[in-house]
Amino acid sequence: MSILEVNNVSIRYLTGDFKEIGLKEYVMRKLTRNYHVSEFWADRHVSFTLEKGEMLGIIGSNGAGKSTLLKAVAGIMEPTEGWVTRQGNVAALLELASGFDGDLTVRENAYLRGAMLGYTRKFMDETYDEIIAFAELERFQDRPFKQLSSGMKSRLAFAIASMVQPDILILDEVLSVGDGAFKKKSEAKMKEIIAGGAATILVSHSLSQVEELCTKVLWLEHGEQIACGDTAILCDLYQQYLDKTITLDQARENLAP
Repeated sequence: MSILEVNNVSIRYLTGDFKEIGLKEYVMRKLTRNYHVSEFWADRHVSFTLEKGEMLGIIGSNGAGKSTLLKAVAGIMEPTEGWVTRQGNVAALLELASGFDGDLTVRENAYLRGAMLGYTRKFMDETYDEIIAFAELERFQDRPFKQLSSGMKSRLAFAIASMVQPDILILDEVLSVGDGAFKKKSEAKMKEIIAGGAATILVSHSLSQVEELCTKVLWLEHGEQIACGDTAILCDLYQQYLDKTITLDQARENLAP
């Protein structure tokens, strides 16, 4: 059985007058048929499965629906249509630099973030030195968190989240934090987690990173699933699409059986 199954998932956002008006005005507009709502489908009919030890790369232009899909996979939001089945625990690194308190120290924030992820105090005591060393923040432990750069904040979040062995790991542009040396270190850490049997999803704008790490690829454009399959083939077609040497229709023709 697959550790993760996404079946025909569609996610809809509603926008309209209700954001700007009160309840009384809402009722009056409904009664007079002067109430307008528009809908936007962030994802339509997306399906894929993931086995233990596999890494799925999700590619697509900005606004393709990648981050919204990850939230559904992580259980943060429910799909409007379709369903998601997960086996085991999920660790999602979606917005690395969020959820910290700028006035607390780096040390205090490490423990705070660990608690948010469900880690025990004993676990944090045992792994704290390893976390700080991995994030390369030994000299900043007692500084206010707000004094860190965005890259340093993301490195700390990545280090904390990667200390456990999840069954399903979700990464949204997190392997791009830090300098070249840290990127290599974070990629090595991800390979270690995958080798331990985790099923992993990676969203990245770096096609070279996707080609190197991922066992298969899901291509989304404007919320639509273009294809899910071979990494090399899809990355090559996507690069041609970015270079405007082929259109989406031509990409589909190349993918047709």
